[in-house]
Amino acid sequence: MNNNYLTVKELPASERPYEKCEKLGASALSDAELLAVILRTGARNLTSIDLAINILNHSSIYPGLNSLNYFTLNELMQINGIGKVKAIQLLSVAELSKRMSKEIHKDGLKFISPQNVANYYMQDMRHLTREQVLLIMMDSKNRFIKDMIISSGTVNASIMPIREIFISTLKHDCVNMILVHNHPSGDPTPSPEDIKVTKRIKEAGILIGISLMDHIIIGDNRYISLKEKGHF
Repeated sequence: MNNNYLTVKELPASERPYEKCEKLGASALSDAELLAVILRTGARNLTSIDLAINILNHSSIYPGLNSLNYFTLNELMQINGIGKVKAIQLLSVAELSKRMSKEIHKDGLKFISPQNVANYYMQDMRHLTREQVLLIMMDSKNRFIKDMIISSGTVNASIMPIREIFISTLKHDCVNMILVHNHPSGDPTPSPEDIKVTKRIKEAGILIGISLMDHIIIGDNRYISLKEKGHF
């Protein structure tokens, strides 16, 4: 191996994240040390921890670990010392964290509870840069049938496709449904249009026997239930 590329093993013993993890547990590692364990090697004249710090500080908009939820493969590869393999490893870690979060909330998920629904979809939707509308379909006993993305909109607004919503619900024998969509701004406060279209969907559903149980808006680790707020 080129001596200019420093590995974790070449760090002083007191700075080696492997040994620190073994002795104190993974929770004792800093964000940079955890990333260094994944990266294994650094770049020219950089230790793996130095490289990890550079990654965490690379984005001025989303600093720290949160940046891993927004990086694309090409953006990661623009960081000195990050090739395709390391970039894919980092993207995989970010995706794994989202799936782990969903598994944590899966067992306790009750589709009649806005908080549990929001918790279940939060990590999937809070980092999206465009609005996305998700339809959750259930039977008459609120048992989950299917969820599906109905539309993806622009940065500031999404089109709520009422026709497609009811085509999907009828196709899957849905009786009760919940709509979930995100606000890329991080603020889940409903717009006047959000409230207006929710009422239209509620009224249309009554005519054909499909109940809109809630419309949940996801922000950055926050959510708002339009039903809880009394908007329909």
